[in-house]
Amino acid sequence: MKHSTDGIRSTHGGNLPRPAEFDALLQQGPVVTAEVAAQLPGAVQYVVDRQLDCGVDVINDGEYVKAAGGGSYAGYIHQRVTGWEVLPIDPAKPRKRAGVGGREAKLFPGFFSESGLWLQGSGGPVRPGYFKPGPPPEATTERVATGPVTYTGQEAIAADVAALQKALQGKPADVEGFVAALGPLSLGAGARNEYYSSEEEYMTAVADVVRAEYKAITDAGFIVQVDEPEFATSWQFYPDYTVEQYRKYLEFCVEIINHALAGLPEDQIRFHVCWGSGHRPHVSDIDLKDIADLLLKVNAQAYSVEAGNVRHAHEWKVWGDVKLPDGKILVPGVISHATDLVEAPGLVAERLVNYASVVGRENVQAGTDCGIGSRVGHEEIVWAKLRAMAQGCELASKELWGK
Repeated sequence: MKHSTDGIRSTHGGNLPRPAEFDALLQQGPVVTAEVAAQLPGAVQYVVDRQLDCGVDVINDGEYVKAAGGGSYAGYIHQRVTGWEVLPIDPAKPRKRAGVGGREAKLFPGFFSESGLWLQGSGGPVRPGYFKPGPPPEATTERVATGPVTYTGQEAIAADVAALQKALQGKPADVEGFVAALGPLSLGAGARNEYYSSEEEYMTAVADVVRAEYKAITDAGFIVQVDEPEFATSWQFYPDYTVEQYRKYLEFCVEIINHALAGLPEDQIRFHVCWGSGHRPHVSDIDLKDIADLLLKVNAQAYSVEAGNVRHAHEWKVWGDVKLPDGKILVPGVISHATDLVEAPGLVAERLVNYASVVGRENVQAGTDCGIGSRVGHEEIVWAKLRAMAQGCELASKELWGK
């Protein structure tokens, strides 16, 4: 990955708006059809050109194939793996962990019982069923590992990287491409293991599964963004944990993540962590100061961290106490998915200058808190936010480099 040697470089979390006709094809079913596959290169060309037009430096394919059948950042992978089954929940077996917002449901019982908004983004067309009043229906099924877990998505990921390679042909040399791929925690930690002899053996096997996808991306010369919001959001899944207990759990998670990254070029690894995109109070998010040192133990060159919303915008100061290792890059979210308000370029610049003051200007890239394509109210807002980010980078670069 390129450092910000002449000015602050910009990127984003991954998810971007899709052309209407292509989106309609994606919603026809959970599997990527032949027609979707045929139109994917053209759609990726569209989103690559839109990112460049907005002034973004490190770009991707928009995560388009993840949207098949209304899927999410995590749902796409289930078409590319085997070994898990969706089974009815057995009431005689205790649940493996609490659900989304496990701590905040206790603090805001009215909000969680009366509002269906807490699982969705700020206002965009994400998970349409949750716009209805009242909570989502109670889960009746769960994912269970019932056999050896394996990766079977070789053809799918090959098509993903081929589409991005084609779309980047002839683009400026300083443009970099990335592909987001699911982290091992997000794939396996929430599922019940009924096949492997221990949780450690099970999660190690899950790490082997996702490594296959990561390797296909890095072999193609792209940056792989490991999407692992569970590094921070698992704090909600284990509401009885103390900070010390959670840190011990994260030490195990770091081992699993690094197993997934074993043998891959570190300078092509970007690790994304956030506190979840749910539109809820977030008053019980784990503090960055409690996990930042463990985050840096992940064998990645760059760390993409949610930093733009009102719960975490102040945490740039943490990096004054937690030293970013030499050669590493910090990608703070300076654009938030939590509001449809478009950030002022001056605010973006201020945030970037703050980060540069604690980690060094060359070690900062501008990012978004999460993928914003389906988390704000309209695609026009997405492109406006990306342009504001690029304009903020220009302002910050003038201040930091004097040009």
